[in-house]
Amino acid sequence: MINYNSKEWLLGIFMFKKGDTLRQLFPAIIGVSIYTAGIVYAERSLLHLPDSSPVRHFGILQTLLSFVISMLLVFRTNTAYDRWWEGRKHWGALVNNCRNLAVKINAMLPHHDERNRSFYCRLIPAFCHALRLHLQSETTRLALDTEPHPEIPDFDHTRHVPNQIAGLMISKANMLYRDGVITGDQLITLNSELQSFLDICGACERIKNTPIPYSYSVFIKKFIFIYTATLPIGLVYSLDYLLIPVVALVFYVLASLEMIAEEIEDPFGTDPNDLPLEKISDNISRNVHDILR
Repeated sequence: MINYNSKEWLLGIFMFKKGDTLRQLFPAIIGVSIYTAGIVYAERSLLHLPDSSPVRHFGILQTLLSFVISMLLVFRTNTAYDRWWEGRKHWGALVNNCRNLAVKINAMLPHHDERNRSFYCRLIPAFCHALRLHLQSETTRLALDTEPHPEIPDFDHTRHVPNQIAGLMISKANMLYRDGVITGDQLITLNSELQSFLDICGACERIKNTPIPYSYSVFIKKFIFIYTATLPIGLVYSLDYLLIPVVALVFYVLASLEMIAEEIEDPFGTDPNDLPLEKISDNISRNVHDILR
């Protein structure tokens, strides 16, 4: 995720970062400008349309369509941002639950019980990193320690890795209760944090696996294309060759809004404006180690 200062106007206007849409759309903007120049030249120098031609009044239709497309893009952007913000809330809840679980484990286990403390000190951050890799659809290779722990078998990486880690943490809590290290009331106290891991995982998977409906997304792209392609036809006699930068600017604004929505509707990816999952996971790891060390 790109960090910036919202109060630095000039820096935001004149600095172009990797995620800026102008850099990505620049070839398309040049193409739209050339197309607009061709339309202006054809209508002004070749066709010589009369004043009564319907083409001269085509701008009225463009005015009506501009309201429709603005409403569609507002809805599209809001929907995408809701998905981004919901993903951030789930990972914020994961941060809180990891801290709460670490604090409770630290209070319940004896200070000399380094074995069980070390278990949760590795497993809690491991779940966060495994969930990050799982949501980014990367091949997950989980290494809990430089040396295999005798109580933790090798993970089957063809299966759901976050499920396996959460299952190990719950099994360990039950083992502590069975061995009399913690009481039944303490086990019930731990249950809410242990259950929350897979609740958050499922909520993030819902965002990841349920994109914006295909027909809706394609319709907006087609609408932007048709609107931009027909925009020069009715405005030639009003703006002449000044229409070229106007159409290029309109295309840049409309296409940028759609590209931004596409990028943030999947908040768990690796795009510049996606959530900083790796940084959040590292922060969780430091917090847990500080509590259980």
